[in-house]
Amino acid sequence: MPGPLDGIKMLEFTEIIAGPFGGMLLGDMGADIIKIEPPWGEPWRFAQPFIPGESKTYIGLNRNKRSLPLDLTKPEAREIVHKLVETTDVVMINSRPDVPYNLGIDYETLSAINPRLIYCENTAFGRKGPHNYRPGYDIIVQAMSGLMASEGKVVDGVPQQIQSTAIADFATGIAIAWAVCGALYSREKNGKGQKIETTLLGTALAVQTSKFMQVAAIDDEPRRDFLRDLEEQRSAGVGYEKIHEDYSGQNSPLRALRLGNIYYRTYQAKDGVLAVGCLSDPLRKKLCDVLELEDIRFEPDYDPQTERAKEFGDALILKAEARFLLKSVNEWLAVLDGVGVPAGPVRFIEELVDDEQVLANDLVVSLKHSLAGDLKMVGPLLKMSETPLEARMASPALGEHTDSILGELDYSPEEIARLKEAGVTL
Repeated sequence: MPGPLDGIKMLEFTEIIAGPFGGMLLGDMGADIIKIEPPWGEPWRFAQPFIPGESKTYIGLNRNKRSLPLDLTKPEAREIVHKLVETTDVVMINSRPDVPYNLGIDYETLSAINPRLIYCENTAFGRKGPHNYRPGYDIIVQAMSGLMASEGKVVDGVPQQIQSTAIADFATGIAIAWAVCGALYSREKNGKGQKIETTLLGTALAVQTSKFMQVAAIDDEPRRDFLRDLEEQRSAGVGYEKIHEDYSGQNSPLRALRLGNIYYRTYQAKDGVLAVGCLSDPLRKKLCDVLELEDIRFEPDYDPQTERAKEFGDALILKAEARFLLKSVNEWLAVLDGVGVPAGPVRFIEELVDDEQVLANDLVVSLKHSLAGDLKMVGPLLKMSETPLEARMASPALGEHTDSILGELDYSPEEIARLKEAGVTL
């Protein structure tokens, strides 16, 4: 059975993470995606390449796409793009706001060619405001969106980036795919194309939800005090360790757990590490019962602001950590599963390609790359019963599909050869 976007044609002018990831998600749904990149290749091909022009970072974000390198500074390349747009459903681009206009691939130009076109433009900070001109990578958006300062990883007074994943980039890729699907559905109803604008900043704020929220009745005065004190501390050169200690998590649902937090954290067991997550009192009481511990937070008159609460919390943590050292990870999982306490082993990503849970849910796919050979990678992240998603082909080698794509536009072999000789394509 074909995927839900079977028959949809897309042009993708993207690089690095957010745009390519969004395109790959749509490609898994069956869209026919032509990736346009310069003849020298997009930068992610050269991030620790293991063969010339191919890296795991690029291959991991660009499956189910065909490659057409074009030097968009040349008029012949723009002519090719404009011919493709005539029958294209979706154009995706991630760049600084001025780039599409400079290259003649802006929404106004392309939608004049095809009024049904859906044009998704991703920028770092949006088209308006004092930072609209800035290029932006995930680390910059982490810094400017509050993600970095809220994370609590501070070294010598300096907040550190979230390194495990480019959270703003990948979340924006999901937002791009979501937006394109919504626009395609809207076009089915009214026949109109439209422009979509996504931003790394908007996504980074959206995933912080309640931390960003300000409820006037309870937040206005504390926020004013916080901003005043923050300005004073910055002026005085106070390190971020102190600022974070004083103010982090003011609106977090986990704040009540910070004193004596034995309920939402990782533990060293006899032979490894596991995580537990108890976000309700019934679950917390179950964990206490398993560990044979008493917690004064369940007493009617418990006050987390008292010195007694702090001292008790510090001692409770030490007791819980000592208990977990007495059994193996599997032994603890058996006990915690038995009483319904959420828990799981801490794994490295390298272990998961062969993990039975991952394999059982078809989250690993095997593909053959034209240059790199056999590879395994994470499969489509969702399932649809009637229009299944599919990882049909690995990422393209640079220029792998130039001849076939231009042939579809009725360029003769001789014309294609001339375009390659002129440096228009590869």
